[in-house]
Amino acid sequence: MTNIKTAVLASLALAQGAFAICAGFNFAIGNQIRVTDTINRWNVYNDDCAIVDGLTTTFNPCTQGIFGCSPPPIIFNEYTSTFTGLRYACRPDPSSGQCGSDVISVCCRNDGN
Repeated sequence: MTNIKTAVLASLALAQGAFAICAGFNFAIGNQIRVTDTINRWNVYNDDCAIVDGLTTTFNPCTQGIFGCSPPPIIFNEYTSTFTGLRYACRPDPSSGQCGSDVISVCCRNDGN
């Protein structure tokens, strides 16, 4: 019985690890996370749902330099890495997935800049 439980748990771990968000993209940006009444955060994830960057601010996220925004309806259409300065083009993707309870809003891929 222990071997069956071990096999099932191992299979579940492999299946969970095999699922990647934003397949074919470099990064994913989650939805707005309300930290306090005035502070919001947006996480940037790699395809394993590890937080690799993000923005915490009381200001408009579109004017803080890390995210570019589209005209209405507003989405993040660009992400600039705070570590490398590389820019990534972002767009919604119907199969983007979620990281924990954070539903992915856009997927980002390097645009060559």
